Amino acid sequence: MSEYASDQVLPIRPRRLWPVFIAPVLVVVLAAAWTGFWFFAASKVDENVDAWRAREAAAGRIYDCADRSVAGFPFRLEVRCSGVSVALLSQTAGQAATQAPITAKLGEILVVAQIYSPKLLIAEFKAPAILSDHGQPAMAVNWSMARSSIIGLPGTPESADIVFDDVSVDRIAGAVQAATVRAKHIELHGRAASDSTPAKPVLESVLQLTGGSILDVHPLLAEPFDADIRTRLSGLTDVSPKPWPQRFRELQAAGGRVEIMQSRVQQGETVSLATGSLGLTASGNLDGELQMTVAGLEKLIPALGIDKLLEMGVPQSALDRFAPGVKSADVNNVLGALDRAIPGLGRMVRQNANAGVAAGIDSLGTAAVLEGKKARTFPLKFVDGAVLLGSLKVAQIPPLF
Repeated sequence: MSEYASDQVLPIRPRRLWPVFIAPVLVVVLAAAWTGFWFFAASKVDENVDAWRAREAAAGRIYDCADRSVAGFPFRLEVRCSGVSVALLSQTAGQAATQAPITAKLGEILVVAQIYSPKLLIAEFKAPAILSDHGQPAMAVNWSMARSSIIGLPGTPESADIVFDDVSVDRIAGAVQAATVRAKHIELHGRAASDSTPAKPVLESVLQLTGGSILDVHPLLAEPFDADIRTRLSGLTDVSPKPWPQRFRELQAAGGRVEIMQSRVQQGETVSLATGSLGLTASGNLDGELQMTVAGLEKLIPALGIDKLLEMGVPQSALDRFAPGVKSADVNNVLGALDRAIPGLGRMVRQNANAGVAAGIDSLGTAAVLEGKKARTFPLKFVDGAVLLGSLKVAQIPPLF
């Protein structure tokens, strides 16, 4: 029996080969599907960009791109735009819709989105940018790195950030460029607040600046300073694109406010901290009050150079800022009369002006301590666009609409 069984040959079943090909076929199908999806998404880029441009154009901001291309296959969408131009219409209170637009031109913008995270857009900007007014170059802006990110598009943005390194702004006058603004690092962050709703948006922002200087306004501002300013904006009715004057007008009508949650500025050993809120009057002027605390105020007064201003003669424009209603000729005549009556008296008054101003500012507020340093706390008032330090007018801000 066992001998018979050993001589029996069992039939050999043929192997099924199709399972071997399942994995490669699935890979090919998935790759084809992914390729189709990528090219479909890429085809929608132009459509979405054109829709966004149309919305911005309705708000007076016209964007154009001389050459646009889409790349990044297989996992990214990279939209590269070269020959970028932006025309701004009716974006300030003094700019009428019929006036020539303010334009900006820059070399290239690269926008990147991951296929699996399409609502996050990251953009890089290539310097320089040239700003023109009435067709003539007015400003040249340069940077070593500029990058932004935004979350939430194509719907309502949830947050937006922009970062610049090594920024320079030069004023252009014919063939000459004059340094105007410098900054080592700038960051601007914006997001919807936790209590924001579509019907009543509330926005929070943070501006951080390192090594900033403004070179053609006052020697005091030419010295490098750092700033950290945090604000909260309420009173918006929506966040759709609009010309800025229209946006400010709607804010005023809705009783909107900008709350300065913290504004810290440091220049050398001088540190200032401010909190408060600002609104808009019916005429479009800022109105409100900030509570200021300043350490190192005694070093700030000489930097203003008030004694030197008096020695050179007081111009009417300066008096209009610091003492409205007082005539320049009257001040200079009084100082001259003092010198004639008692030689040297007028000069002594001029040279001791800083001490008098410092004493006057000290009388405005109360003693305080800021970051371990002696400081003064006092109100800085905005009354229909005028900026008042006590009864002293220090600036006039133009209306926003």
